[in-house]
Amino acid sequence: MNRTVNILVLAAMVATACQEQKKTIDPASNMTLLPYPETQKGNVVDNHFGTEVPDPYRWLENDTAADTKAWVEAENKVTQNYLEQIPFRDAIYKRLEKLWNYEKFSAPFKEGNYTYFYKNDGLQNQSVLYRQKGDDGEVEVFLDPNKFSADGTTSLAGIAFSKDGSLVAYQLSEGGSDWRKVVVIRADDKSIVGDTLKDVKFSGLAWRGNDGFYYSSYDKPKEGSTLSGITDQHKLYFHKLNTPQDNDVLVFGGASTPRRYIGGYLTEDERFLVITAANTTSGGELYIQDLSSAGSPIVNVVDNFEKDHAIIDNDGSTLFIYTNLNAPNGKIVTVDAANPKPENWVDLIPETENVLEPGTGGGKIFASYLKDATSLVQQFDRSGKLERTIELPDVGSASGFGAKRAETELYYSFTSYVYPPTIFKYDIASGKSTLFRASGVDFDPTKYESKQVFYTSKDGTKIPMIITHKKGLELNGNNPTLLYGYGGFNISLTPSFSTSNIILLEQGGVYAVANLRGGGEYGEKWHLAGTKFQKQNVFDDFIAAAEYLINEKYTSSEKLGIAGGSNGGLLVGAAMTQRPELFKVAFPAVGVLDMLRYHKFTAGAGWAFDYGTADDNEQMFHYLYTYSPYHALKDGTAYPATMVTTADHDDRVVPAHSFKFAARLQEYHAGTNPVLIRIETKAGHGAGKPTAMVIAEQTDKWAFLFQNTGTSYREQP
Repeated sequence: MNRTVNILVLAAMVATACQEQKKTIDPASNMTLLPYPETQKGNVVDNHFGTEVPDPYRWLENDTAADTKAWVEAENKVTQNYLEQIPFRDAIYKRLEKLWNYEKFSAPFKEGNYTYFYKNDGLQNQSVLYRQKGDDGEVEVFLDPNKFSADGTTSLAGIAFSKDGSLVAYQLSEGGSDWRKVVVIRADDKSIVGDTLKDVKFSGLAWRGNDGFYYSSYDKPKEGSTLSGITDQHKLYFHKLNTPQDNDVLVFGGASTPRRYIGGYLTEDERFLVITAANTTSGGELYIQDLSSAGSPIVNVVDNFEKDHAIIDNDGSTLFIYTNLNAPNGKIVTVDAANPKPENWVDLIPETENVLEPGTGGGKIFASYLKDATSLVQQFDRSGKLERTIELPDVGSASGFGAKRAETELYYSFTSYVYPPTIFKYDIASGKSTLFRASGVDFDPTKYESKQVFYTSKDGTKIPMIITHKKGLELNGNNPTLLYGYGGFNISLTPSFSTSNIILLEQGGVYAVANLRGGGEYGEKWHLAGTKFQKQNVFDDFIAAAEYLINEKYTSSEKLGIAGGSNGGLLVGAAMTQRPELFKVAFPAVGVLDMLRYHKFTAGAGWAFDYGTADDNEQMFHYLYTYSPYHALKDGTAYPATMVTTADHDDRVVPAHSFKFAARLQEYHAGTNPVLIRIETKAGHGAGKPTAMVIAEQTDKWAFLFQNTGTSYREQP
């Protein structure tokens, strides 16, 4: 065979290999769905202000019962049988595994003589905490959470160093639970100090010298499941090292001052203990205690729960306070600790048209603003004088503008939907940013675009949405699209990169995120516009986003999926029950789906600021009853292809919400679309999930979306 023939044969072989690598897999038309489990029905009926409300699946609230566990197994069998038939599921898994397999780093931080940072080699279930002395010291493993449990389901859930860096307290979460253990070690040799603290929940850890630290927790529920039992009275304790936990001193809370959420932290100089106390997720009291004087009292600074406040720094007795009192978008004030009441506050950095999120470092104040849900960062001196607006690399989200008072530099991260997380070193004196560590993800941002649009909701309000897709996308209404939203609890959705979303984008799909009312993107007014009797605004905003995407030919109802988690799971549940014909696929994740009983589990009563409760009054009951997804399902209705997701250790939004919703959805659904529930075991509300579990979950999400939108999957090289 001559050289020319050899070249031709080789070219043909390469072409064939490339075709095999990039083969297109069409959705199978011969999918079979096992019969849904015959979920038993009880005869429970609640009476709300004269209205009888049946709750036939109440028994599923008992998450530890044998019959509930049997139901979970039966539902997972149906779901996994369906997912296993999707022809490109394995290809998606392999692609995600390949995309995920790169080194990931956190921004470094300094404690004592060491610089610490987290790193994941690629597919490690949990990121490892490393350290080194200086910039050139030998890097060593400090804590490896992958060794906490054999299956990677025990995670590092928080860490705090004493001021000199010699002692470390870290929290452990087992199976994703919000209940934590606390272990104390010496930083130099990692030897354990004292006993392990147990039953710690919703807590930071705040060292006071090297004597001990403050933490918060509840009494463990005495009846029923510890995962679903009500947790009501939060308590702030001080734990003295090398003493039994039973001897810990109650500092604040309990029967004398019952509060649902209590936090404690110290100013950097450790002069003041700051205590925040609240009964809901918005608004709270503020207290201080001057630790420089033995036996000093706890002093009330703010005596009501109407607004949000935090002490961000101090100069001696001068306190720097963030507040949204008379400033819905937030401002920074100063006051002397001797007379700290609001009437004595003096504006330092006044409110602007943008929402403020403050930080401090190197003796400066960093005002991170949200401008149409993207970052604008300004640096001020301690007199409130603007020194500069920090130049960011693009339009997106910047985080990490905080450091100790003595630092001369800090590290911040920047990201957007098409800008992988990148770490920059920032010189505080000069304002210069330099690239510290780029992302290693296999993604070419030049092939994609992300743009913000403003669409009109039902009542005429303009709502921002960021739409991301390949450049040159044809607006023909035929693109698979996932619309994501949250809309609650003053939480802002800012642009962030997702490795998982590459799967959708490289297949020519569209990813859209709507900044709904109820969130914090435009401050307190925006938040309040999506709470209690205004909650329907959130659902209307989301539905209008879907209609915009369809009207502008990004997609169609047959190609559109919606997703959201927790409060976002409520959003998806409400949208799919109010407009089932508008969406083809729905992913309500760890959702609040029974709005009449959400406040009867764990710390759910604290969400009443956003939702109200069915016990408040008859009007509130009827409002909740109207949109509660579990109750809004209608018999004989064709619903979108739905994959409800939850986890057996979710003790924040208990899995009973998802269990009951899925059972009734399967009972009432009249269409041919699959309506399934995927129940993860040894996982919680989401934090701390091992990488393998995350990849498997994301694989099933994309496989389900592509399958049910009739989208072919083209394998990548």
